[in-house]
Amino acid sequence: MEISPILISLKTATVATFFTFIFGVIAAKLVLDIKSERIKAVLDTVFTIPLVLPPTVIGFLLLLIFGVKRPIGRFLLEFMGIRIIFSWQATVIAAFVIAFPLMYRTAKGAFEQVDENLILAARTLGMSEMKIFFKILLPLASPGVLGGVILSFARALGEFGATAMIAGNIENKTRTLPLAIYSEVAAGNMNQAAYYVIVVLAISFVVILLMNYFSRKQITKGN
Repeated sequence: MEISPILISLKTATVATFFTFIFGVIAAKLVLDIKSERIKAVLDTVFTIPLVLPPTVIGFLLLLIFGVKRPIGRFLLEFMGIRIIFSWQATVIAAFVIAFPLMYRTAKGAFEQVDENLILAARTLGMSEMKIFFKILLPLASPGVLGGVILSFARALGEFGATAMIAGNIENKTRTLPLAIYSEVAAGNMNQAAYYVIVVLAISFVVILLMNYFSRKQITKGN
């Protein structure tokens, strides 16, 4: 049995989730700190829109950004020697964009559940905003944030449409588990496809268990 798609998927999902966590938490905190409801609504829409767009649309937009004939893609290729299209890095970018809204919305919801009186008390005691974030807000919201990390990992692991468009389906390079399942079914190799499906089901089962666990912890902390 070929394990390359499993390793590529796990590697891609892990790296994408790392960046999703960082930027998702930053984006959630940024939106919460904005006073203008209009600006907050606009940013919330921008950060969430990948969640409702078809993955093929996301893939098309990424092609417009990173294509070698486009400004950003040309700059990366000519001045940095980096070609994003049809590379492993493209699988990470696609997974990151698709999974980001889940991390952002989950972190934002977790932050909103933290008792605001604790934040106000910390400010009264003279704590800096940075210290408040790392010492109070993030620890108290950690079960929800960790749940978002797990959910983002699962979404990144299962990404198909955007990855197919920007990274292709290159064996041993960009062929993730969803692409491998599609390829094996198209080739009539149903046993191999079933093997990959079982792997995805097993990972999904573990993800749901972890999600339920952190959800219960978040509810317990909220009470």
